[in-house]
Amino acid sequence: MISSLKAADLIGTEEINQQPLICAPLVGKNDTDILNELTNIRYKKPDVIEWRADFYEDICDRDKVFHILQTMKSKVPNIPILFTIRSVHEGGESIELTERGKVSLLAALCCRGLVDIIDYELRNDVDSIHYLRQISLRYNIQMILSYHNFKKTPECSEIVEMCKKMDHLDADFVKVAVMPNNMDDALELLRATNEVKKSINAKLVTISMGKFGAVSRLFGWVFGSAMTFGIGEQSSAPGQVPVEDVRRVIEITSKYMN
Repeated sequence: MISSLKAADLIGTEEINQQPLICAPLVGKNDTDILNELTNIRYKKPDVIEWRADFYEDICDRDKVFHILQTMKSKVPNIPILFTIRSVHEGGESIELTERGKVSLLAALCCRGLVDIIDYELRNDVDSIHYLRQISLRYNIQMILSYHNFKKTPECSEIVEMCKKMDHLDADFVKVAVMPNNMDDALELLRATNEVKKSINAKLVTISMGKFGAVSRLFGWVFGSAMTFGIGEQSSAPGQVPVEDVRRVIEITSKYMN
């Protein structure tokens, strides 16, 4: 088993609870692109690296997936790897892998300890969610349950109830990423973040996307979001800010909040 969590075991201390983990995505289509991205990203020292495997052209070849993850682990042994296959319905790439195939692959990665965190979407079958939660717990892999809406921002009450539902499904992290159509929507997401953090056991990740949502990527942690996503080499969602800029803003803000 390879997996070995770092970043204070993903928010394991009060100090890190006060500042968010910074996650940088990998979106390369092949091994060469991915490893080049990884080389450039690791020098920026993100807390987590997310492999958006729905971009990977060989996602249906399990041996190739295993091999590239082993290589990634050897190159960044101290940075946890988040493995995500984002569905088309929630902003991901179109792939041939079936939902059953995704579940099987995620379970196999947990068993082999090739990843540190898996992401699975709330919209999926509840039996699949329960199954992956059992497998991830057995192999000490953390699990994110997520919801993405690229069209709008639901009302605060709806976001809060969605987070509670994911929390009741025993996720380690609950993630909500939504699209604002104006600054009022971005503020609605931050209001929901501030409210829901008081009522769930899981760690909370909330993101408002696009140009109006940049404020959530930089300051969402002040309201209770435990992770933010920044560009390492390439963006994986609208409105992402470079890792170094995210870190600089967080450090400056933290200085005056302590």
